Amino acid sequence: MKKIEAIIKPFKLDEVKDALNQIGLKGITVIEAKGFGRQKGHTELYRGAEYVVDFLPKVKIELVIEDDLVEKAVEAIRTSAQTGRIGDGKIFVSAIEDAIRIRTGERGDAAV
Repeated sequence: MKKIEAIIKPFKLDEVKDALNQIGLKGITVIEAKGFGRQKGHTELYRGAEYVVDFLPKVKIELVIEDDLVEKAVEAIRTSAQTGRIGDGKIFVSAIEDAIRIRTGERGDAAV
C-alpha cells in the first residue's frame, strides 16, 4: 500500500476528485491548508496599503491505495491539477506498512 499526499490549488479540487473517481478511488481525505513554495506568496493592495501574503490557500489531499493503482492515481492528480502556472503544487508518495479498519478490524488492502 502507498499513501499519496497532494498539495493543490483549491479550485482544482473537484477536477482532481472526479479524475480519482474515474480510476476507482475508494476514499479521500481533504484538508484546507496554507503554505508557499518557490513563489513565496504575492503582494496585495488593501485600502491603499500594500502588504505581502506569505501563505497562499491550498488544499491537501490524502489517500491510501493499493500498489497497483499508484501510477494511475499520480497521473490522474497531476493532469487534473495542472494549470501550467507556478504554484500548481506537489505530489508525495510514501509506503504504508499497515492499515486497520476500526469498525471491523480488517487489515491491509481489505481495510483500504
